[in-house]
Amino acid sequence: MTDFPSHDLDTAPEGSKPLLENSQKAFGRLPGLHKVMAESPQVLEGYQVLHKLFTETAFDAEELTVVWQTINVEHECHYCVPAHTGIAKRMKVSDDISEALRNETPLPSAKLEALRTFTLQMLRNRGNVTEAQMAAFFNAGYSHRAVLDVVLGLAQKTMSNYINHVAETPLDEPVKPLAWTRGKTPLAV
Repeated sequence: MTDFPSHDLDTAPEGSKPLLENSQKAFGRLPGLHKVMAESPQVLEGYQVLHKLFTETAFDAEELTVVWQTINVEHECHYCVPAHTGIAKRMKVSDDISEALRNETPLPSAKLEALRTFTLQMLRNRGNVTEAQMAAFFNAGYSHRAVLDVVLGLAQKTMSNYINHVAETPLDEPVKPLAWTRGKTPLAV
């Protein structure tokens, strides 16, 4: 693959510098994904806005993690699965949930499993879910708003997963112990 630039506050385009400063404040460091996205200020800003908006949905920390990691695992994102494992830990999401998501094993509750199933159906069918799939999601306790919020999560994660694929973004040092390969790496807690 072509080597993608990885910017810092000195090398980033002017439009990306304040966005990278926001990342630095939020994470205490510059995540590799943000350094790559900084090549396009619009991409970095779009991603930051989508992330902020998704975290402001009605989903709780476990549900946010289910949507994010379901998409990350399905896309086999080498960068986002470990990154969101670390984020889940900071959000105090159970390691049992992270383990189930990373290894595609059953989640500890039927409602979370319904969210994962629906997210996968939306992703795999490009939004063309059946009435029966919608009914199952609603019967699990989710609303029309949750359907729309899943779409928001899909938009955010599609950006990051695709960019990490083409840029081959290296793992950040803090999440290297959480590295993941589909079917091969259980979570070490």
